[in-house]
Amino acid sequence: MAFTLEDIARQFGGKVVGDPAHRVGSLAPLDQAGPEQLAFLANPKYLSQVETTGAGAVLINAEDLAKLAPGSNRNFIVTPNPYAYFARIAQAFIDLAAPKRTPGVHASATIDPSAKVAASAVIGPNVTVEAGAVIGENVRLDANVVIGRETRIGDGSHLYPNVSVYHGCRIGPRVIIHAGAVIGSDGFGFAPDFTGDGDARTGNWVKIPQVGGVSIGPDVEIGANTTIDRGAMADTIIEECVKIDNLVQIGHNCKVGAYTVIAGCAGIAGSTTIGRHCMIGGAVGIAGHVTLVDYVIVTAKSGVSKSLLKPGMYTSAFPAVDHASWNKSAALLRNIDKLRDRIKALEAGAGAAAGEKA
Repeated sequence: MAFTLEDIARQFGGKVVGDPAHRVGSLAPLDQAGPEQLAFLANPKYLSQVETTGAGAVLINAEDLAKLAPGSNRNFIVTPNPYAYFARIAQAFIDLAAPKRTPGVHASATIDPSAKVAASAVIGPNVTVEAGAVIGENVRLDANVVIGRETRIGDGSHLYPNVSVYHGCRIGPRVIIHAGAVIGSDGFGFAPDFTGDGDARTGNWVKIPQVGGVSIGPDVEIGANTTIDRGAMADTIIEECVKIDNLVQIGHNCKVGAYTVIAGCAGIAGSTTIGRHCMIGGAVGIAGHVTLVDYVIVTAKSGVSKSLLKPGMYTSAFPAVDHASWNKSAALLRNIDKLRDRIKALEAGAGAAAGEKA
């Protein structure tokens, strides 16, 4: 399976520089590619690899192409964003190579008679679709997926094995949910009902019913073993084209704005609003009831305890340093209150001395 550079440019755009009839059939890194493979340059620091690559063609932007030595016999497809271009071609190659699934319902699946399943859907082994659920056109539900009552799965969505979508949730079109994710489990809502102090304290935590749902917009991707809680009364909302990594926790009644990305192991407490085009780094913790405006970036391992109301980059985590340096910094931190008191005393003494001279 190979395509001419002219065919690729016709489908995906860009300008061919070199031989438009040259054929490529797969993708590879610059330092590993061969004559029948397509590579890409996304970072100018690897420009030297373009000079030596064996790739049949290179995706490159016009600025980087102009930096190469003249007279090169290499083939290029010139595009403003080689990385995104590469991603689109990779999707097409994978789609062509993947085995085609036959629409239908596996014999071991359990479909409630009141559920509506499109004839074009692929329903895998041991899938459960409960009462009133709606499964759209060309949906794929892999083995052991559970779809709760009255839940809707939009056209073209793919749920990988062991995904559970609780009752009353809405999944938009072309959504990808990876294995083990749980959508719509109860939010962490409990009202304290205690009296007394110490050993005399009595009472309990009273569970608050979580009667909202989860609403997920089109073109969202959710990583493996991620959990998104249902709302207490209104829905938890994930807007269009949000990308969520593995092992992320999103609490009840959160709202995540369109085109935001959230990296692995982040935890977002309930009733938090995250704006559009935000970037949340790995292992970030965000407290509940705070707001992050559009275009906020929070770097890895940072803790967010109050609203971030201006676009920009925020950091609260210490970067890794060698152990000895960290010990020195930790010793300074432990004694910073004493240093503060000494500075105040020195300032007070200096002020008194100045007064006497006056």
